[in-house]
Amino acid sequence: MLYKKIYNSPLGKIYLIFDEEFLLGLYFENQKYFGDAIKGEETENFDSKNGELSNKNLEVTEKWLDIYFSGEEPKFMPCIKLIGTEFRRDVWKILLEIPYGETTTYKAISEKLIESGKYKRMSAQGVGGAVGHNPISIIVPCHRVVGVDGSLTGYAGGLANKKRLLQNEVVKFNK
Repeated sequence: MLYKKIYNSPLGKIYLIFDEEFLLGLYFENQKYFGDAIKGEETENFDSKNGELSNKNLEVTEKWLDIYFSGEEPKFMPCIKLIGTEFRRDVWKILLEIPYGETTTYKAISEKLIESGKYKRMSAQGVGGAVGHNPISIIVPCHRVVGVDGSLTGYAGGLANKKRLLQNEVVKFNK
């Protein structure tokens, strides 16, 4: 069974999608590609259980978000499961390597994929598509990917949210 719960963040409602073991999705309300990874799966509101059900990983996820939105770097990770194509998972693994408070570019990610030896060529646009379909926003930090000139580029959760997330981490970026 999959569950969903709303986390009220300073940026608005965030939907957490999880099972008994893993966080599977973290989406802003009205985010592009909302729930793509779990399409066709039935979800139940976690709150509807009236406290009878507990989920340790949900508690860890909410604590992670509380620390993050307080302006600090969480020093732990919730248990996540990234559902997507092999290519997308490869991109998302690189996103997890971007340090808190830093950014990288789509081009740099495509170069890392080529350096891995798994891919012969790669386009920044292909990487952008995978970044945009990241099912676990913020924790898998797709907001830390910027244009080659440091400019803010697309973000499935909205550019205003991307800017605020980077400001939360005190990242300097070009407009």
